[in-house]
Amino acid sequence: MEILGGNPLLLVVICALLGLIIGSFLNVVIHRLPEMMMRGWRLQCHELQGTNPDAADLEPYNLNTPRSRCPGCGHAIGILENIPLVSYLILRGRCRVCGQPISPRYPLVELLCALLSAAVAWKFGYGWQTAAGLLLTWGLIPLVFIDLEHQLLPDDITLPLLWAGLGLSLLGIFTDPASAIIGAMAGYLSLWSVYMLFKLLTGKEGMGFGDFKLLALLGAWLGWQAVPLVIVLSSLVGSVVGISLILLRRQERDIPIPFGPYLAAAGWIAMMWGGDITAAYLEWLG
Repeated sequence: MEILGGNPLLLVVICALLGLIIGSFLNVVIHRLPEMMMRGWRLQCHELQGTNPDAADLEPYNLNTPRSRCPGCGHAIGILENIPLVSYLILRGRCRVCGQPISPRYPLVELLCALLSAAVAWKFGYGWQTAAGLLLTWGLIPLVFIDLEHQLLPDDITLPLLWAGLGLSLLGIFTDPASAIIGAMAGYLSLWSVYMLFKLLTGKEGMGFGDFKLLALLGAWLGWQAVPLVIVLSSLVGSVVGISLILLRRQERDIPIPFGPYLAAAGWIAMMWGGDITAAYLEWLG
């Protein structure tokens, strides 16, 4: 432990390698958690209707079972084919048996997790802030990709992270308990208020309840002081990306754009450099 405390570069390298491993697991979460949710909803519907569920929905399906397989040929993925990033490069992005392309999302998540983990270690150094920052980073990554693919922000991730943020505030790692509690309330109520106002004016739902919980999560971790910055950053980036997609005709006007990825990115930036950004803005105003 003393070696890590006195050698920042070694800490960064270890966290990057750990990020690769965690990124491989996060790919499993991204792929399986939405399907687990869908199966659970279908079983509940059958139970309410008094009908028999499909046999496939009764088979064990979780983050451990069944074993990962190629969706094309059913080939079981071996250990040597599941080495983070390395296996994808060696296999040239294709299944070893049938040659079906492997989604580039897998190496992207692993690489992103490694880079962000290294950045957290470099920023905070050896200590509890790095440990907490890694936990938040690893929680935000699957939320981003699940929301992009399914427009879902699972409670199985957001709610435990929200409670973890409130608990960690007792240690004063990123904020104090009062700021964390107010931050969680302010984060949820601010987006809920926008949602209700938009619904009253247009009769449409502008965002999902998962977005409220995600901002409440970030408020619990970073305190109420970070909530305005997160809202501003996420709104700016979301507006620019959304308008760009519409102008490039890659997104229809009536098709909703998930807001969770922008909230998550803004929250991570606020964790890393929120104080510096706010101080620079106040200095510019002065």
